[in-house]
Amino acid sequence: MKARFLPLLLTTVLLGAGPSMAPTPAAPQAQPERLGRGVVALPASQGFGAFISWRLLASDPANAAFNIYRLGRDGKPFKLNKEPITTKTNWQDEYDKVAGAPFTYTVELIGSKAAPDPSAIAKAWADGYLRLPLQPPPGGTVSSGSETSPYTYTANDASTADLDGDGQYEIVLKWEPTNARDNGSSGITGPVILDAYKLDGTRLWRINLGKNIRAGAHYTQFMVYDLDGDSKAEVACKTADGTVDGQGKTLGDASKDYRSLTVPTDGVPVPGPRDSKYGRILAGPEYFTVFDGRTGAALASTPYLPARGELGGWGGIGGNGGNDSYGNRVDRMLACVAYLDGQRPSVVMCRGYYGRTVLAAWDWRGGQLTSRWVFDSKDAQNPFSGMGNHGLSVNDVDGDGKDEIVYGSMVVDDNGTGLFSTGLRHGDALHVSDLDPSLPGLEAWGVHENEEKVPGHENGPGAALYAAGTGKILVSKLPGEDVGRGMAADIDPRHPGAELWVSNPELCLLTCKGERIGPSPRSVNFGLWWDGDLLRELLNDTRVEKWDYQAGQLNKLLEGKDFGAASCNGTKATPCLSADLLGDWREEVVWRTADNTALLIFSTTIPTTHRLVTLMQDRAYRLGVARENVGYNQPPHPGFFLGEGMKNL
Repeated sequence: MKARFLPLLLTTVLLGAGPSMAPTPAAPQAQPERLGRGVVALPASQGFGAFISWRLLASDPANAAFNIYRLGRDGKPFKLNKEPITTKTNWQDEYDKVAGAPFTYTVELIGSKAAPDPSAIAKAWADGYLRLPLQPPPGGTVSSGSETSPYTYTANDASTADLDGDGQYEIVLKWEPTNARDNGSSGITGPVILDAYKLDGTRLWRINLGKNIRAGAHYTQFMVYDLDGDSKAEVACKTADGTVDGQGKTLGDASKDYRSLTVPTDGVPVPGPRDSKYGRILAGPEYFTVFDGRTGAALASTPYLPARGELGGWGGIGGNGGNDSYGNRVDRMLACVAYLDGQRPSVVMCRGYYGRTVLAAWDWRGGQLTSRWVFDSKDAQNPFSGMGNHGLSVNDVDGDGKDEIVYGSMVVDDNGTGLFSTGLRHGDALHVSDLDPSLPGLEAWGVHENEEKVPGHENGPGAALYAAGTGKILVSKLPGEDVGRGMAADIDPRHPGAELWVSNPELCLLTCKGERIGPSPRSVNFGLWWDGDLLRELLNDTRVEKWDYQAGQLNKLLEGKDFGAASCNGTKATPCLSADLLGDWREEVVWRTADNTALLIFSTTIPTTHRLVTLMQDRAYRLGVARENVGYNQPPHPGFFLGEGMKNL
C-alpha cells in the first residue's frame, strides 16, 4: 500500500522503512508523437564537408540500417555510404570545396515501405545554425491615469510540438513586455503574447493574453502538446477577459479591467511598498483555455481551478502565516503534462507552493474539456503545504506505468492523492532522473531555502537527494542554508551515476552517494548532450561548456554571443529552449538574438559512435521539455540513466 498523508514530523522516518522500489525502465509514450526522421545537416566543424544526423525512432527495428544520399544540383541522389549504416545515426560528408555547396541530403531506412517523409530531406544550414526570423509585436504604453509605463517586447521562453500534423516540430514562443514584473514587485505591465512559428519562419498565429493577465515568470505557464491524439498539438494556458485568440476572437468581456491601479499613498508607484497591490490583478474571472495549435483558435474555456479564494491563504512569511494579502503567493502558477492514466496525456494546472498548494488535472478528449481531479493541501497544517518549488517534474516514480507529479519536496500520485511529503519545503531548482543507477527507481535532487525560518525547519538541508518513489532522504547537505541553484548530471566518468552540485561555493562536487570529489563547476544551470561521449555538457547563459574533470575547469565548446545570441530571464540566464529537436539523440539549444529579431537554433557537428533512440520518445524527457518553460526553467532529464557505463536499452 502506498504511503499517503503521513504526519509531517514522521514522514522521513516512516518512508525510509518502506519496501524497495522495482527498477523503473524508460517509459514509452502510450500515445506516441508521430515524428519524422528529423534530418539535420550543417557545415562540418573542421575543414570542408558537412555533418548530417538523423533520428533513430522507437518504431525502427532493432537492426535498423540506413543509407544516406547527397542530392546534386540536378536533383539526382548520390549514395555516400558503401555499406549500410548500422551503428550510428550521423555521417560526415568529407567533400572538398565544390560549386553549389551547401548540399541537400536525404536519409532512408533500408527496407522501409513507409510513405515519403518530408523531414528525411534537409539542406545544410549555410551558417552552421538555423536562423528563424521573428515578427516582434509592436510595443506600447500602459497607463493607470497617474503613471505611464512604456514597453517593447523581448523573446522569452519557448516550447515545441507538431502543431500541424506533418511530423515536424514547430515553435511556440512567449513574448514578454520589458515592464514584466516578478510577483514580489508592484507595477503595471503590458500584455503577454504567444506566437507560433514553423522552422522556416512562417508565423502561424498570434495570441494576445490581454490586460487582465499580468506579465512575469510566475503568471503564464503554457503547455504545448497533442492532448487528444490527433497528431496535432494543442496549446493550453491561463486566460482572462480580454484575451484575443489566434483568429482575432476575444474571450470574455473585453471592456473589463481588473488591474489594481490605485497609486500607493507614499506616492511611489513603481515599485511601490512591498504590501502594495498596485498593478496586480486580484479580481475578476480567471479561465483555463485550450487553443488549436494549427490556428490559435480558442477551442474551450473553463473557470481556472482553483480560484484565488482568500488572498492571504496561500502562505505568508515562512509559508505559515496569512499576512501575504497583496497578491504575491496567490499568483504563483505552475503547469505540466502527465500521462495520469498511463495512456493519454492530461494537463495539470497548479497554484501555490509556499503554503496552500492546489493541482488541477484536465482532460481534452473528443472536443470536450473535463476535470479529472483536484489536489488541495488546503491549510498550513497539511504536510503537503509549503513543499512546492519554482518548478516541477513529471515521472512514473512507482513503476505502475502512470505518471506522478514531483512537486518539489512532495509527490502527488496519478489519482490526485498525496503520495508522500518529505518535509524539505520550498526550493528553486529540481532535477529528477535515475541519478544513482545502483539504486532502484528514480531520485530527486533539489535545493531549498531556509532563511524564512519556518518553525521546526530552521536547520533543514539546503540541498538534498531523495528517492522519488518513497521520499527516503539519501543525501542531505548544508543545514540551515539558503541555496539558490543546483544541478545534477554525469560529468565525471570516474564515479558511477550523476554528479551533484550547487551554487554555494563551500559545497564541492559530490557523487550521487554524497561523497566529496573536488571543486564543482561554476555553471549551475542547464545540461546539454553535445559532444560525442555519454557525459553531459553544461549550458549556462549563451555558453556550452565541457567539464574537465581532471583539471577541475570548464572548457568552452560554443559561445552563442559570437553569433548575436542572448539568454532569457535575467540572472537565470536560460535559453529559450533546449531539447532533442532534430538529428540524433544529442540536444539542440535555441537562443534569441540580442535584438529579438530571430531565434538561433544550434545543433552539434561532433561525430558520435553512440546510437540511441531520440530522447523525445522517452516519456519523462518529452514531458520535461513540455514543462521546461515553467517557473524557474529547468532542463529536461530522461527517465533512465544516460551517462558513462549506462545499460544498453
